[in-house]
Amino acid sequence: MSLPARTAAAIRIDDEDDHLTALDYKRIATLIVDEVGIKLPPAKRLMVEGRLRKRIRTLGLDSFDAYCAYLFKKDGLTAERPFLINAVTTNKTDFFREPEHFDCLEQRMVPALLELRRGERAPMLKIWSAASSTGAEAYTLAMVLADLAGQRGDFRFSILGTDISTAVLDQGQRAVYPAEMITPVPQAKQSRYLMFARKAGVRSEVRIVPELRRLVRFARLNLMDKAYPFDNDVDIIFLRNVLIYFEKVDQEAVILKLIKHLRPGGYLVLGHSESMIGTNITMRQVAPAVFQKP
Repeated sequence: MSLPARTAAAIRIDDEDDHLTALDYKRIATLIVDEVGIKLPPAKRLMVEGRLRKRIRTLGLDSFDAYCAYLFKKDGLTAERPFLINAVTTNKTDFFREPEHFDCLEQRMVPALLELRRGERAPMLKIWSAASSTGAEAYTLAMVLADLAGQRGDFRFSILGTDISTAVLDQGQRAVYPAEMITPVPQAKQSRYLMFARKAGVRSEVRIVPELRRLVRFARLNLMDKAYPFDNDVDIIFLRNVLIYFEKVDQEAVILKLIKHLRPGGYLVLGHSESMIGTNITMRQVAPAVFQKP
């Protein structure tokens, strides 16, 4: 008795003996680096396969061979491109990740920026989370800035979160997270900025309060694009733990494009594992992985 096509597909694609060929993996890796700048060395093949299995089941295909034939031989790439990018891009994020940067934001960056604009009444600070993933970084920024604005009463702020993945941007827009994810958020901020939902038999979740959600917007951006359609007077840009996945030449190109969007005296914040050493970029380092535009 033959199985229905989709059932057979589900059985076949879960088979650990089914793998991408070296040629097909190279084609996918080349496509990803050309499209979004992210390197997928051979050591990442099992990770990529694991992430693609669910997508292949969704399409009702029965193997990696069939999926690659759909991509490269049957003109499926145009329709599949966003789903492929969503599947293979890394979206590791946490609230208050690398917390020293948020201390620096509160204690050094914001006071210095407001001093530069001391002639303005309640200036608007623009903050950009340039690889926002599911929005944890953007909402962490919003919590810190909302507290600081409440204490000082002399500035306003807005936050932009951008990412290549439409799936994570959708989650950022919804602002709903598993409750275990907010462990790093200080208790006082949990009380002010999170709404808790607990339903019988359902995983506990939290949602960012509406007052904070209104201050954060999300948009899709490919960092490999030639230009970025956003404001050129941004005060602070966070681009953390992303450049490590890019080739050196692409790292420098991305940083140069982002710098154009910073106002004089603005800050660029990288991940602690990233640096500008070996580039032709001249910015003053003011703290670990924190750089200021002249």
